[in-house]
Amino acid sequence: MSANRLNVDGIMLFEQPFARVPYEDYRKVFRTSQKYVEKELGAVQTSCGDLSKRVNLGTVTAEDAAKGIDGMIARVETLKRKLSELQDSAGAPTLGVMRERLEHLAQVESIQSTTEPEFARWADVRLDRWLVDWALRNGKEQTARTLAEHKGIQRLVDIDLFSDIRRIEDALRNQSCTEALAWCSENRNALRKIKNTLEFDLRLQEYIELIRTGKRIEAIAYSKKHLIAWQSTHQQQIRTAAALLCFPPKTTCGPYKRLYDKGRWKNLADSFRLAIYNLSTLPTEPLLHLAMYAGLASLKLPTCYDPETRNADCPICDPDLGRLAQEVPFSHHVNSTIVCRLNGKIMDADNMPMAFPQSGQVYSKEALGEMAAKNDGFVTCPRTGEQCEFSALRKVFIS
Repeated sequence: MSANRLNVDGIMLFEQPFARVPYEDYRKVFRTSQKYVEKELGAVQTSCGDLSKRVNLGTVTAEDAAKGIDGMIARVETLKRKLSELQDSAGAPTLGVMRERLEHLAQVESIQSTTEPEFARWADVRLDRWLVDWALRNGKEQTARTLAEHKGIQRLVDIDLFSDIRRIEDALRNQSCTEALAWCSENRNALRKIKNTLEFDLRLQEYIELIRTGKRIEAIAYSKKHLIAWQSTHQQQIRTAAALLCFPPKTTCGPYKRLYDKGRWKNLADSFRLAIYNLSTLPTEPLLHLAMYAGLASLKLPTCYDPETRNADCPICDPDLGRLAQEVPFSHHVNSTIVCRLNGKIMDADNMPMAFPQSGQVYSKEALGEMAAKNDGFVTCPRTGEQCEFSALRKVFIS
């Protein structure tokens, strides 16, 4: 197989979140539409059944029957209006985004090699998407919007999703659960399927804040309304929360001191972000980092962290990328790969390693040849300062 052959399956696997986000958004629109239909048509069927029974019993006048029919018609018209508004405001735009993203991915299927100009253009757009994703995840929303508008890729990035994430996280950091609880209410069934307990944690935090402010009666009522429903899965936490009524905010008792800890708000913000990533099938790391991890893992060697053998052209030896590379495993090489420290190129049969006669320092034939051409046939080792003619260099054979 050619080294330049495009791995379409690998690209599609990596791009799953890119296509899944609008798909999940449209599923949400579909579920909302389904609830409207079930609610309104259910009421119409009930009214129709009641009216039919009354007609059969002869207990309804023509005027009452007409009013009942008018009421059913009004319900159906209201349903039609709601569905139309939902489709115009969310359904159609989401379908447009989904179509455009799938068309963008479909371009790859017609490309055979990574050397084709079409792939370079497609990869440039992909890199722009990754940069916008990185900016959004790091709170640089204005930068992300500017870049997306400049590149014309607004429908290929998830600015609105991350804007909602930032809004809800800001509310949690400002010690308000209102926005997050509203989101949990909209996604309750999905959260229940993945056994996520974010809603309970938010309810528990609101209960704690009531006690912190001395509103113990309100806290008891709140607990009966919102916490008791979770007793089958969180009985111990509910018991501990009940005992919190007896402890002041400045308590030194471990379990209750942790409940009063203000750091819980940050933990809630982090839990919310993980939950929405999970429901949106987004990775927790920026896509740019994941792509870089793959490349760094193929290059990372133990020598990259040795100050004596660092290569200026090696990404792992770079201080910034080196920190990112610390999180990936070392590359597994069946055969040794030797890289020239002068020009960063691999030394092999076509670019043989050459050693200085005295110090034994090794560099590539190509790099030393270029140096000799500029210095009347003489080469100088940059590490030891040894100088000799190019013809005095020794070939090195790797066994």
